[in-house]
Amino acid sequence: MASEDVQDNDEILLHLYMHDYFIKNNMHETAASLRQEAGVPNNSVQIDHPQGILKEWWSSCSDIILKEFSEAETSAQMSNHMMQTEEHQNTDDMLQQQQVICDQSLGFFTKDSKFHVSGKCHTDLHPAFFGEGNCLNCSTEEVLCCDFSSDGKLLAIAGREAKVMFWNIEDHNKFVTDESHSLPISDVRFKPNSTIVATSSYDKTVQIWDSAEAGKSPLKLQGHGDHVLSLDFHPRRTNLLCSSDRNNEIRFWDINQGSWTHIFKGATKQVRFEPRNGNLLATSSGNVVKVFDVQTYELYAVFKGHDKEVQSICWDPDGTRFISISEDSARLWSVSERKSLHELSSTGNNFQCCTFHPWNWKIWIIGGYRSFEVWNPYERNKTLTIDAHKELVSSLATSIDPEMVASTSYDKSVKLWASP
Repeated sequence: MASEDVQDNDEILLHLYMHDYFIKNNMHETAASLRQEAGVPNNSVQIDHPQGILKEWWSSCSDIILKEFSEAETSAQMSNHMMQTEEHQNTDDMLQQQQVICDQSLGFFTKDSKFHVSGKCHTDLHPAFFGEGNCLNCSTEEVLCCDFSSDGKLLAIAGREAKVMFWNIEDHNKFVTDESHSLPISDVRFKPNSTIVATSSYDKTVQIWDSAEAGKSPLKLQGHGDHVLSLDFHPRRTNLLCSSDRNNEIRFWDINQGSWTHIFKGATKQVRFEPRNGNLLATSSGNVVKVFDVQTYELYAVFKGHDKEVQSICWDPDGTRFISISEDSARLWSVSERKSLHELSSTGNNFQCCTFHPWNWKIWIIGGYRSFEVWNPYERNKTLTIDAHKELVSSLATSIDPEMVASTSYDKSVKLWASP
Protein backbone atom coordinates (compact mmCIF):
# COMPACT_ATOMS: atom_id res chain seq x y z
CA MET A 1 0.00 0.00 0.00
CA ALA A 2 1.33 3.45 -0.90
CA SER A 3 2.31 5.77 1.95
CA GLU A 4 -0.32 8.28 0.81
CA ASP A 5 -3.02 5.63 1.13
CA VAL A 6 -1.80 4.69 4.61
CA GLN A 7 -1.85 8.32 5.67
CA ASP A 8 -5.38 8.81 4.24
CA ASN A 9 -6.65 5.71 6.05
CA ASP A 10 -5.07 6.82 9.33
CA GLU A 11 -6.65 10.27 8.97
CA ILE A 12 -10.08 8.76 8.33
CA LEU A 13 -9.67 6.46 11.34
CA LEU A 14 -8.67 9.35 13.57
CA HIS A 15 -11.73 11.33 12.45
CA LEU A 16 -13.94 8.36 13.35
CA TYR A 17 -12.39 8.16 16.82
CA MET A 18 -12.73 11.92 17.35
CA HIS A 19 -16.37 11.84 16.25
CA ASP A 20 -17.15 8.99 18.65
CA TYR A 21 -15.39 10.84 21.48
CA PHE A 22 -17.42 14.00 20.86
CA ILE A 23 -20.70 12.06 20.82
CA LYS A 24 -19.92 10.20 24.06
CA ASN A 25 -19.11 13.49 25.79
CA ASN A 26 -22.30 15.24 24.57
CA MET A 27 -20.35 17.55 22.25
CA HIS A 28 -22.94 17.16 19.49
CA GLU A 29 -22.35 20.52 17.78
CA THR A 30 -18.64 19.79 17.50
CA ALA A 31 -19.43 16.31 16.19
CA ALA A 32 -21.75 17.80 13.59
CA SER A 33 -19.06 20.24 12.44
CA LEU A 34 -16.57 17.39 12.16
CA ARG A 35 -19.02 15.34 10.10
CA GLN A 36 -19.50 18.27 7.72
CA GLU A 37 -15.84 19.26 7.39
CA ALA A 38 -14.25 15.78 7.35
CA GLY A 39 -17.08 13.81 5.74
CA VAL A 40 -17.57 11.50 8.73
CA PRO A 41 -20.61 9.24 8.20
CA ASN A 42 -23.50 9.46 10.68
CA ASN A 43 -23.24 5.73 11.41
CA SER A 44 -19.55 5.89 12.31
CA VAL A 45 -17.98 3.13 14.38
CA GLN A 46 -18.08 3.29 18.18
CA ILE A 47 -14.83 3.01 20.02
CA ASP A 48 -14.76 1.40 23.44
CA HIS A 49 -11.21 1.33 24.72
CA PRO A 50 -10.73 1.37 28.53
CA GLN A 51 -7.65 3.61 28.33
CA GLY A 52 -9.20 6.24 26.09
CA ILE A 53 -9.09 7.58 22.55
CA LEU A 54 -5.38 8.34 22.40
CA LYS A 55 -4.49 4.85 23.57
CA GLU A 56 -6.82 3.37 20.94
CA TRP A 57 -5.32 5.58 18.25
CA TRP A 58 -1.78 4.64 19.27
CA SER A 59 -2.65 0.93 19.31
CA SER A 60 -4.06 1.19 15.80
CA CYS A 61 -1.04 2.99 14.34
CA SER A 62 1.82 1.62 16.44
CA ASP A 63 2.87 -1.03 13.93
CA ILE A 64 3.33 1.62 11.22
CA ILE A 65 5.17 4.00 13.55
CA LEU A 66 7.42 1.33 15.03
CA LYS A 67 8.29 0.04 11.55
CA GLU A 68 9.39 3.49 10.43
CA PHE A 69 11.26 4.01 13.71
CA SER A 70 12.99 0.65 13.37
CA GLU A 71 14.17 1.39 9.83
CA ALA A 72 15.60 4.77 10.87
CA GLU A 73 17.19 3.36 14.01
CA THR A 74 18.78 0.46 12.12
CA SER A 75 20.51 2.88 9.75
CA ALA A 76 21.82 4.97 12.64
CA GLN A 77 22.98 1.93 14.59
CA MET A 78 24.96 0.59 11.64
CA SER A 79 26.99 3.79 11.44
CA ASN A 80 27.59 3.99 15.20
CA HIS A 81 28.16 0.30 15.93
CA MET A 82 31.96 0.29 15.86
CA MET A 83 32.20 3.39 18.06
CA GLN A 84 29.80 1.95 20.64
CA THR A 85 31.45 -1.48 20.99
CA GLU A 86 34.45 -0.25 22.97
CA GLU A 87 32.28 2.07 25.06
CA HIS A 88 29.91 -0.77 25.93
CA GLN A 89 32.76 -2.99 27.02
CA ASN A 90 34.01 -0.29 29.36
CA THR A 91 30.51 0.12 30.77
CA ASP A 92 30.21 -3.67 31.27
CA ASP A 93 33.46 -3.70 33.26
CA MET A 94 32.30 -0.80 35.39
CA LEU A 95 28.94 -2.38 36.18
CA GLN A 96 30.54 -5.65 37.20
CA GLN A 97 32.51 -3.71 39.82
CA GLN A 98 29.34 -2.05 41.10
CA GLN A 99 27.33 -5.16 41.99
CA VAL A 100 26.44 -3.98 45.50
CA ILE A 101 23.12 -3.80 47.33
CA CYS A 102 22.16 -0.55 45.63
CA ASP A 103 23.71 1.02 42.55
CA GLN A 104 23.28 4.71 41.74
CA SER A 105 21.68 4.10 38.34
CA LEU A 106 18.19 3.27 37.14
CA GLY A 107 17.66 0.45 34.66
CA PHE A 108 14.97 0.49 32.00
CA PHE A 109 13.54 -1.44 29.07
CA THR A 110 12.84 0.09 25.66
CA LYS A 111 10.59 -0.74 22.71
CA ASP A 112 13.04 -3.38 21.49
CA SER A 113 13.02 -4.96 24.99
CA LYS A 114 16.72 -4.24 25.43
CA PHE A 115 17.97 -3.18 28.82
CA HIS A 116 19.61 0.25 29.16
CA VAL A 117 21.84 1.68 31.86
CA SER A 118 22.84 5.35 31.94
CA GLY A 119 21.88 5.76 28.29
CA LYS A 120 23.89 2.77 27.04
CA CYS A 121 22.14 -0.17 25.37
CA HIS A 122 22.88 -3.75 26.49
CA THR A 123 21.36 -7.16 25.99
CA ASP A 124 22.87 -9.17 28.85
CA LEU A 125 23.58 -6.82 31.76
CA HIS A 126 22.87 -7.18 35.41
CA PRO A 127 20.22 -4.67 36.50
CA ALA A 128 21.05 -1.37 38.11
CA PHE A 129 19.00 -0.23 41.10
CA PHE A 130 18.00 3.05 42.67
CA GLY A 131 20.63 4.58 44.84
CA GLU A 132 20.57 4.80 48.61
CA GLY A 133 17.25 6.11 49.90
CA ASN A 134 15.40 4.85 46.83
CA CYS A 135 16.35 1.19 46.92
CA LEU A 136 13.50 -0.55 48.72
CA ASN A 137 14.49 -3.33 51.06
CA CYS A 138 10.97 -3.25 52.35
CA SER A 139 10.63 -6.17 54.71
CA THR A 140 12.27 -8.51 57.14
CA GLU A 141 10.22 -11.27 55.53
CA GLU A 142 9.72 -12.57 51.99
CA VAL A 143 7.84 -10.21 49.65
CA LEU A 144 5.18 -12.13 47.73
CA CYS A 145 3.06 -9.70 45.70
CA CYS A 146 2.70 -6.16 44.37
CA ASP A 147 0.39 -4.03 42.23
CA PHE A 148 0.41 -0.53 40.72
CA SER A 149 -2.45 1.94 41.13
CA SER A 150 -4.19 2.91 37.89
CA ASP A 151 -2.34 6.25 37.74
CA GLY A 152 1.02 4.56 38.37
CA LYS A 153 1.79 6.75 41.38
CA LEU A 154 1.56 4.08 44.08
CA LEU A 155 2.90 0.56 44.35
CA ALA A 156 1.24 -1.71 46.93
CA ILE A 157 3.57 -4.38 48.33
CA ALA A 158 2.80 -7.28 50.67
CA GLY A 159 3.95 -10.72 51.79
CA ARG A 160 4.84 -12.73 54.84
CA GLU A 161 4.99 -9.66 57.07
CA ALA A 162 1.15 -9.53 56.68
CA LYS A 163 0.96 -5.73 56.39
CA VAL A 164 0.55 -3.61 53.26
CA MET A 165 3.30 -1.19 52.29
CA PHE A 166 2.58 1.65 49.87
CA TRP A 167 5.50 3.09 47.91
CA ASN A 168 5.03 6.50 46.30
CA ILE A 169 6.78 6.26 42.93
CA GLU A 170 7.05 10.04 42.54
CA ASP A 171 8.80 10.98 45.81
CA HIS A 172 9.88 7.45 46.89
CA ASN A 173 8.25 7.83 50.30
CA LYS A 174 6.75 4.71 51.82
CA PHE A 175 4.19 4.04 54.51
CA VAL A 176 2.79 0.88 56.07
CA THR A 177 -0.70 0.05 57.32
CA ASP A 178 -1.08 0.08 61.09
CA GLU A 179 -3.08 -3.14 61.17
CA SER A 180 -2.32 -6.43 59.49
CA HIS A 181 -3.58 -9.88 58.63
CA SER A 182 -2.81 -12.57 61.18
CA LEU A 183 -0.99 -14.66 58.54
CA PRO A 184 0.96 -13.84 55.34
CA ILE A 185 -0.68 -11.95 52.48
CA SER A 186 -0.86 -13.98 49.26
CA ASP A 187 -2.11 -11.37 46.76
CA VAL A 188 -2.74 -7.60 46.54
CA ARG A 189 -4.75 -5.70 43.92
CA PHE A 190 -5.72 -2.05 43.47
CA LYS A 191 -9.32 -1.17 42.77
CA PRO A 192 -9.30 0.55 39.34
CA ASN A 193 -8.93 4.34 39.43
CA SER A 194 -8.84 4.56 43.20
CA THR A 195 -6.63 4.45 46.28
CA ILE A 196 -8.35 1.25 47.51
CA VAL A 197 -6.52 -2.09 47.63
CA ALA A 198 -7.69 -5.59 48.49
CA THR A 199 -5.52 -8.31 50.02
CA SER A 200 -5.99 -12.06 50.33
CA SER A 201 -4.35 -13.99 53.11
CA TYR A 202 -3.57 -17.38 54.55
CA ASP A 203 -5.72 -16.32 57.52
CA LYS A 204 -8.80 -17.14 55.34
CA THR A 205 -9.88 -13.50 54.97
CA VAL A 206 -9.96 -10.76 52.37
CA GLN A 207 -9.32 -7.23 53.60
CA ILE A 208 -10.01 -3.87 51.93
CA TRP A 209 -7.60 -0.99 52.64
CA ASP A 210 -7.49 2.66 51.65
CA SER A 211 -3.97 3.89 50.93
CA ALA A 212 -5.17 7.46 51.53
CA GLU A 213 -6.05 6.46 55.10
CA ALA A 214 -3.36 3.95 56.04
CA GLY A 215 -4.20 4.23 59.72
CA LYS A 216 -7.85 3.30 59.20
CA SER A 217 -9.01 -0.22 60.06
CA PRO A 218 -9.62 -2.33 56.94
CA LEU A 219 -12.93 -3.83 55.92
CA LYS A 220 -12.68 -7.57 56.58
CA LEU A 221 -14.51 -10.03 54.32
CA GLN A 222 -14.99 -13.44 55.91
CA GLY A 223 -16.45 -16.65 54.56
CA HIS A 224 -13.64 -18.67 52.98
CA GLY A 225 -12.92 -21.96 54.69
CA ASP A 226 -9.24 -22.18 53.81
CA HIS A 227 -6.23 -20.08 52.80
CA VAL A 228 -7.26 -17.34 50.36
CA LEU A 229 -4.60 -17.42 47.65
CA SER A 230 -5.69 -14.82 45.09
CA LEU A 231 -8.14 -12.03 44.30
CA ASP A 232 -8.93 -9.43 41.66
CA PHE A 233 -11.18 -6.41 41.08
CA HIS A 234 -13.53 -6.28 38.11
CA PRO A 235 -12.20 -3.62 35.67
CA ARG A 236 -15.58 -1.85 35.30
CA ARG A 237 -17.93 -3.01 38.04
CA THR A 238 -15.42 -1.82 40.61
CA ASN A 239 -17.52 -2.84 43.61
CA LEU A 240 -17.15 -6.45 42.38
CA LEU A 241 -14.25 -8.42 43.83
CA CYS A 242 -13.34 -12.02 43.15
CA SER A 243 -11.28 -14.28 45.43
CA SER A 244 -10.23 -17.93 45.48
CA ASP A 245 -9.05 -20.32 48.19
CA ARG A 246 -7.16 -23.58 48.56
CA ASN A 247 -10.45 -25.52 48.58
CA ASN A 248 -10.95 -24.60 44.89
CA GLU A 249 -13.72 -22.16 45.89
CA ILE A 250 -14.32 -18.87 44.07
CA ARG A 251 -16.31 -16.11 45.75
CA PHE A 252 -17.70 -12.93 44.23
CA TRP A 253 -18.02 -10.06 46.70
CA ASP A 254 -19.89 -6.76 46.71
CA ILE A 255 -17.44 -4.62 48.65
CA ASN A 256 -20.04 -1.85 49.08
CA GLN A 257 -22.23 -4.32 50.95
CA GLY A 258 -19.31 -6.15 52.55
CA SER A 259 -20.74 -9.57 51.65
CA TRP A 260 -20.36 -12.31 49.06
CA THR A 261 -22.87 -12.59 46.20
CA HIS A 262 -21.98 -15.90 44.54
CA ILE A 263 -19.88 -19.02 45.18
CA PHE A 264 -18.69 -21.62 42.70
CA LYS A 265 -15.77 -24.00 42.16
CA GLY A 266 -12.85 -23.55 39.82
CA ALA A 267 -9.68 -21.92 41.20
CA THR A 268 -7.01 -22.32 43.83
CA LYS A 269 -3.83 -20.54 42.77
CA GLN A 270 -4.94 -17.40 40.92
CA VAL A 271 -7.91 -15.46 39.54
CA ARG A 272 -7.72 -12.63 37.00
CA PHE A 273 -10.53 -10.75 35.23
CA GLU A 274 -10.18 -10.06 31.52
CA PRO A 275 -8.95 -6.43 31.69
CA ARG A 276 -10.93 -4.73 28.95
CA ASN A 277 -14.59 -5.46 29.74
CA GLY A 278 -14.35 -8.03 32.53
CA ASN A 279 -16.65 -10.44 30.72
CA LEU A 280 -14.37 -13.40 31.43
CA LEU A 281 -12.48 -14.66 34.47
CA ALA A 282 -9.30 -16.73 34.06
CA THR A 283 -8.53 -19.10 36.92
CA SER A 284 -5.90 -21.72 37.67
CA SER A 285 -6.13 -24.95 39.60
CA GLY A 286 -3.38 -27.53 39.40
CA ASN A 287 -1.93 -27.62 35.88
CA VAL A 288 -5.17 -26.43 34.23
CA VAL A 289 -6.45 -22.94 33.39
CA LYS A 290 -10.22 -22.42 33.24
CA VAL A 291 -12.04 -19.39 31.88
CA PHE A 292 -15.53 -18.57 33.19
CA ASP A 293 -18.29 -16.31 31.88
CA VAL A 294 -18.67 -13.63 34.56
CA GLN A 295 -22.37 -13.03 33.87
CA THR A 296 -23.53 -16.65 33.96
CA TYR A 297 -20.71 -18.23 36.04
CA GLU A 298 -20.63 -20.95 33.37
CA LEU A 299 -17.39 -22.54 32.20
CA TYR A 300 -16.32 -20.90 28.92
CA ALA A 301 -13.14 -22.82 28.10
CA VAL A 302 -10.52 -25.16 29.55
CA PHE A 303 -6.83 -24.85 28.69
CA LYS A 304 -4.55 -27.85 29.24
CA GLY A 305 -0.89 -28.30 28.42
CA HIS A 306 1.20 -27.54 31.49
CA ASP A 307 2.90 -30.48 33.20
CA LYS A 308 3.30 -28.69 36.53
CA GLU A 309 1.05 -26.43 38.61
CA VAL A 310 0.14 -23.09 37.05
CA GLN A 311 1.62 -20.37 39.25
CA SER A 312 0.45 -17.21 37.49
CA ILE A 313 -1.92 -15.86 34.82
CA CYS A 314 -1.65 -12.56 32.96
CA TRP A 315 -4.01 -11.17 30.30
CA ASP A 316 -2.82 -9.03 27.44
CA PRO A 317 -4.36 -5.51 27.48
CA ASP A 318 -6.79 -6.37 24.67
CA GLY A 319 -8.27 -9.26 26.63
CA THR A 320 -7.98 -11.67 23.70
CA ARG A 321 -4.99 -13.71 24.89
CA PHE A 322 -3.38 -14.60 28.18
CA ILE A 323 -0.15 -16.17 29.30
CA SER A 324 0.05 -18.87 31.96
CA ILE A 325 3.17 -19.74 33.94
CA SER A 326 4.28 -22.99 35.53
CA GLU A 327 7.72 -23.86 36.86
CA ASP A 328 8.64 -25.62 33.64
CA SER A 329 7.04 -23.46 30.94
CA ALA A 330 5.18 -20.36 29.79
CA ARG A 331 2.26 -20.66 27.37
CA LEU A 332 0.41 -18.04 25.35
CA TRP A 333 -3.26 -18.90 24.74
CA SER A 334 -5.91 -17.59 22.37
CA VAL A 335 -9.22 -17.35 24.21
CA SER A 336 -11.47 -17.35 21.15
CA GLU A 337 -9.57 -20.19 19.46
CA ARG A 338 -9.24 -22.07 22.76
CA LYS A 339 -5.71 -23.20 21.98
CA SER A 340 -2.06 -22.64 22.81
CA LEU A 341 -0.31 -20.29 20.41
CA HIS A 342 3.26 -20.43 21.72
CA GLU A 343 5.28 -22.17 24.43
CA LEU A 344 8.57 -21.30 26.14
CA SER A 345 10.50 -23.82 28.23
CA SER A 346 11.94 -22.53 31.50
CA THR A 347 15.11 -24.61 31.00
CA GLY A 348 15.44 -24.90 34.77
CA ASN A 349 14.73 -21.25 35.60
CA ASN A 350 11.71 -22.16 37.76
CA PHE A 351 9.16 -19.75 36.25
CA GLN A 352 6.91 -18.09 38.82
CA CYS A 353 5.14 -14.97 37.50
CA CYS A 354 4.66 -12.79 34.44
CA THR A 355 3.58 -9.41 33.13
CA PHE A 356 3.61 -7.60 29.81
CA HIS A 357 6.16 -5.08 28.61
CA PRO A 358 5.04 -1.48 29.28
CA TRP A 359 5.82 -0.45 25.70
CA ASN A 360 4.64 -3.46 23.74
CA TRP A 361 2.21 -6.12 24.97
CA LYS A 362 3.65 -8.59 22.45
CA ILE A 363 6.71 -8.79 24.68
CA TRP A 364 6.34 -10.63 27.99
CA ILE A 365 8.48 -10.48 31.12
CA ILE A 366 8.61 -13.74 33.06
CA GLY A 367 10.00 -13.96 36.59
CA GLY A 368 11.98 -17.01 37.64
CA TYR A 369 14.79 -17.95 39.96
CA ARG A 370 16.83 -14.75 40.41
CA SER A 371 16.20 -13.57 36.85
CA PHE A 372 13.76 -12.40 34.17
CA GLU A 373 13.08 -13.91 30.80
CA VAL A 374 12.04 -11.22 28.31
CA TRP A 375 10.09 -13.17 25.72
CA ASN A 376 8.52 -12.24 22.40
CA PRO A 377 6.34 -15.31 21.69
CA TYR A 378 5.92 -14.18 18.08
CA GLU A 379 9.65 -14.67 17.53
CA ARG A 380 10.14 -18.12 18.96
CA ASN A 381 13.30 -19.01 20.87
CA LYS A 382 14.31 -15.35 21.02
CA THR A 383 14.63 -14.48 24.71
CA LEU A 384 16.68 -12.18 26.88
CA THR A 385 17.73 -13.25 30.37
CA ILE A 386 18.44 -10.53 32.95
CA ASP A 387 19.74 -11.17 36.47
CA ALA A 388 17.31 -9.42 38.78
CA HIS A 389 17.23 -10.67 42.38
CA LYS A 390 19.12 -12.87 44.81
CA GLU A 391 16.20 -15.27 45.23
CA LEU A 392 13.03 -16.30 43.37
CA VAL A 393 11.11 -13.46 41.69
CA SER A 394 7.71 -13.78 43.39
CA SER A 395 5.61 -11.25 41.46
CA LEU A 396 5.67 -8.67 38.66
CA ALA A 397 3.46 -5.65 37.97
CA THR A 398 3.27 -3.18 35.09
CA SER A 399 2.46 0.52 35.07
CA ILE A 400 1.57 2.00 31.67
CA ASP A 401 1.94 5.64 32.73
CA PRO A 402 4.65 6.06 33.87
CA GLU A 403 6.03 3.09 31.92
CA MET A 404 7.47 0.89 34.61
CA VAL A 405 7.74 -2.71 35.81
CA ALA A 406 8.02 -3.66 39.48
CA SER A 407 9.42 -6.95 40.74
CA THR A 408 9.29 -8.50 44.20
CA SER A 409 11.36 -11.36 45.51
CA TYR A 410 11.91 -13.83 48.30
CA ASP A 411 15.11 -11.85 48.90
CA LYS A 412 12.85 -9.29 50.73
CA SER A 413 13.31 -6.54 48.14
CA VAL A 414 11.33 -4.64 45.52
CA LYS A 415 12.90 -3.22 42.36
CA LEU A 416 11.65 -0.87 39.68
CA TRP A 417 12.40 -1.11 35.98
CA ALA A 418 11.44 2.03 34.08
CA SER A 419 11.09 3.01 30.43
CA PRO A 420 12.79 6.20 29.21
